[in-house]
Amino acid sequence: MRFITASILFLVSTAAADDRPNIVWIIPDDMSANFSCYGESAIETPNVDRLAAGGVKFTNAYVTAPVCSTCRSAFITGMYQTSIGAHHHRSGRGVKKIHLPPNIKLVPKLFQEAGYHTSITGWPVRKGRLGKTDYNFEWNKSIYDGADWSGRKDGQPFFCQIMTPGGKLRGKDPEGWEKMHSNTKKKLGNRTPLSAVRLPPYYPKHPDIVRDWAAYLDSVRMTDVMVGEVLDRLEKEGIRKNTLVIFMTDHGISHARGKQFMYDEGLHVPLVISGPGITAGTVRTDVVEHIDISAVSLAAAGIPIPGNMQAQDILAAQYNPRAAVFAARDRCDETVDHMRSVRTNRYKYIRNFLPERPYLQPCAYKDAKHILMAMREWNAAGKLDPIQQLVMRERRPEEELYDLRNDPFEIHNLADAPEHTARLKQMRGMLDTWMKETDDKGRVPESPEMYDSDMAVYLSTIKRRGPERLQIISDNIALMKQWATEGK
Repeated sequence: MRFITASILFLVSTAAADDRPNIVWIIPDDMSANFSCYGESAIETPNVDRLAAGGVKFTNAYVTAPVCSTCRSAFITGMYQTSIGAHHHRSGRGVKKIHLPPNIKLVPKLFQEAGYHTSITGWPVRKGRLGKTDYNFEWNKSIYDGADWSGRKDGQPFFCQIMTPGGKLRGKDPEGWEKMHSNTKKKLGNRTPLSAVRLPPYYPKHPDIVRDWAAYLDSVRMTDVMVGEVLDRLEKEGIRKNTLVIFMTDHGISHARGKQFMYDEGLHVPLVISGPGITAGTVRTDVVEHIDISAVSLAAAGIPIPGNMQAQDILAAQYNPRAAVFAARDRCDETVDHMRSVRTNRYKYIRNFLPERPYLQPCAYKDAKHILMAMREWNAAGKLDPIQQLVMRERRPEEELYDLRNDPFEIHNLADAPEHTARLKQMRGMLDTWMKETDDKGRVPESPEMYDSDMAVYLSTIKRRGPERLQIISDNIALMKQWATEGK
């Protein structure tokens, strides 16, 4: 049973006064911690910076899934997606559905039951249009009262999710990059120059990769503008001081080694919390999980945290910092995969359950990106150095171990190093224990019936993109089934 502080009991008892704090989540897509307050020097992000200056910045926040629908399914329940059967990306969309256990309620429903107005929107707000949900299970839209907090009753506290495109703003090709630059220049007076780009060492300086990264940085700048607009609206309406604002992204940058992978580029996200009771200018370096925003938000509103919720109130006075954080990657669209990881402040352990498959398996979504085309082009031409070839390998090690203090880019796998045998066993054991204790549903492969159910929906929605795209995905599905038959 969770401990309820006297202050929370007071909040609950005085709820009728409607003086409980408002809660606002700002969650952009596909974006790593490339903000100036996190050390990014190529651009300036004054609004996220002022949010951090007025609150607490977590430097070691990680998602439990490096892809959107599984990540969102986790934070909206405060549960590991693997524990609730929502671990496959965009699953349960076909005739076969995924249903949550009856004892699990979505966070907005808990707020609604406590008298809060609930909403989910994009930005700018479009009247009547709900923001992105993308949950992998059946749910009732009535958990949201509308698309904006303006529909609340006078004095009624509100819970609002603001979901924005983030890194998706830059698109996937030169047309998208140029559009991003043009919009940024129109809004801010300039575009991020190519000369400002500093790529991680595992990416080559291919012109398309450099151009894409510059456009990505402009998407960060435009996301910062959006954050400023939200804060300004709260100030204008006179409710900023009584609003807890949580800024976080749904996973890292969509790139070859980022989104859908277990490296920090895909898992590490910014997390800034500012509002009532938060000491300004606080920096936290302990590891936290993205699902923790659920528990933090409920606690701030005086709503009891469900006893079965795996999220933790990381702002509670009695909070005992996590020793490690965990993550999982499973099927993404048509591409079958199975990875798990555990990370402490210093070490990362990754287990590849399908080691005979290439790192960059066929995936229509990622393969359509010009940055992936560029990587393959230079790899075929022999222009990649050994570090840049890591993600191009046709086979994966079963285990990966990285010393993040000395190897922050996760380049040197220490799993076979004799001097790290004890560490490897320790991390392996931590992962095994987590999988067992949290009832990791991924230990049992997705059934062919569920896969076919979701693929039927995927293929039907992709038809409008033309026969070539449809054929690519159909071929990928056939290959996934072939590899499964071969035990690969």
